[in-house]
Amino acid sequence: MNTNKTDSDNGYLLIFRGTDWHKGLSAEEMQHVVSRWREWFDRLTEQGQVAGGNPLENTGKVISGPQGRVVADGPFAEAKEAIGGYFLLTVATEDEALSIARQCPGLPYGAIVEVRPIAERCPMAVEAYAAAESFAVA
Repeated sequence: MNTNKTDSDNGYLLIFRGTDWHKGLSAEEMQHVVSRWREWFDRLTEQGQVAGGNPLENTGKVISGPQGRVVADGPFAEAKEAIGGYFLLTVATEDEALSIARQCPGLPYGAIVEVRPIAERCPMAVEAYAAAESFAVA
């Protein structure tokens, strides 16, 4: 198991937050920024640093409750908090992931990029197994 908190053998996820950062841009400016996003994604893909990525629709469903009985329209986050898309990076270090995130063409317009390491195992499962082991030893 990877115990180094800054490096991930499993890669990193860039989560793009903010779904209204383009408001106020002219059609030409929006087209320019969209072209820059595409070029950025294509370059990272060609360099083997991105395994995939997609924009997300602003609508969806939220499932909750026992057995997932509650299905509601959503998510209803503030526009600046809403997730607009993601890239799955194949880089080995947090520094590489941060360097790529800093290149996001939406940053000058208010987009936010969240950089998250992909866990080798579910953190809750790791915690549950550790608790079970300590209980068995006690």
